[in-house]
Amino acid sequence: MRRIKAAVAATLILAACAPSSGKDGATTAARGSGFDFYVLSLAWSPSYCEIEGEQADRRQCARDRDLAFIVHGLWPQFERGYPKDCQSDEPARVPNDLADRMADIMPSRGLVGHEWRTHGTCTNLSQADYFAATRAAYERIRLPESLSDAGQAAKLAPKAIEQAFAQANPGMTTDGIAVTCEGGMLDEVRICLTRELGFRSCPEIDRNSCRAGSLSLPAAP
Repeated sequence: MRRIKAAVAATLILAACAPSSGKDGATTAARGSGFDFYVLSLAWSPSYCEIEGEQADRRQCARDRDLAFIVHGLWPQFERGYPKDCQSDEPARVPNDLADRMADIMPSRGLVGHEWRTHGTCTNLSQADYFAATRAAYERIRLPESLSDAGQAAKLAPKAIEQAFAQANPGMTTDGIAVTCEGGMLDEVRICLTRELGFRSCPEIDRNSCRAGSLSLPAAP
């Protein structure tokens, strides 16, 4: 029931954002005045921890965390291109108490602050509403059972990862998902959502899916 109420509240918040006609590339320093849809980016945490090594955020990569997918961000998107670094009446800094309330799905304060400044400012939402929408988007997604445990390393084709998400989420199709990769490892799963958090296709995002034959999913540190 709590999840349903959160999703309804987020829908009302998101529906208040006016749509945009869209444009190419990233638009910087403009006041967030509308966008076409969202991309929810879910990052495979063990890949980040392995790539960054000693430079990785300790809150995310401590040996007792065992994190699988975490939220990288909720990104407003045009049909072509995306806005970023918009002007906002909200402060640039995210208070620690708000960042810490997101720690179960966004375990780094630095990540929370970066996502607000780069993407959240372009939504016309307050900080609190933007992160409420981020949580509602995350809770909208059912993680495939085969991809919910970071305790064991695996190797999968990008298409298999997309299909697993689509099968676990009725209404989601593989042309609304993109898998990204780095160094032969799974980096992110990017899921396209309407402003009301419904599933939708997104050709530009889908075209940028990883072309590798298979990807490593390292285990948590």
